[in-house]
Amino acid sequence: MGKLIRSAIVMLLLMTVITGVAYPLVVTGLAQVLFPSQANGSLIVKDGKPVGSTLIGQSFDDPKYFWGRPSATTPQPNNGTGSNGSNQGPTNPALTDAVKQRIDALRAADPGNTKPVPVDLVTASASGLDPEISPAAADYQVSRVAKVRGLSESQVQAMVAMATTGRQFGMLGEPRVNVLKLNLALDGR
Repeated sequence: MGKLIRSAIVMLLLMTVITGVAYPLVVTGLAQVLFPSQANGSLIVKDGKPVGSTLIGQSFDDPKYFWGRPSATTPQPNNGTGSNGSNQGPTNPALTDAVKQRIDALRAADPGNTKPVPVDLVTASASGLDPEISPAAADYQVSRVAKVRGLSESQVQAMVAMATTGRQFGMLGEPRVNVLKLNLALDGR
């Protein structure tokens, strides 16, 4: 019996060292060598300071910026440690009220805009942290951003086009615009 317990303890310690120490160190080391940006959170650095990540949405509510998808994380918007969906279905009155409020806020920020409001500007993503919007959602905001920044709509549309990423491998997913990258490009003008 003692031999069996000793074997079990040795195996436990061995597997703990292999799977709890050695494997994570090897994987982390390889990630740092092969994919350093991704391994460190895909951070965007401006003037030597990280300003955000390309993987986590940020809240923008100033009219001079493009706004991203609403965040479902609470109580702090776009909190990476609280990633979750709202779990509200289409028949939930709370979701209907939230969408109406978001549409009203978008209309109030750009009263002359008669375009239909894209769904991704009024609904949260499944994670609640989506950093990207559709080109239609960016196009909806072009006139407001151009007006506030004193730029022509064609100048802002050109910046949106430059910030638009196509389908992965030409066939997977949908075209998308990273809101943080676009806003930083606008600030850099």
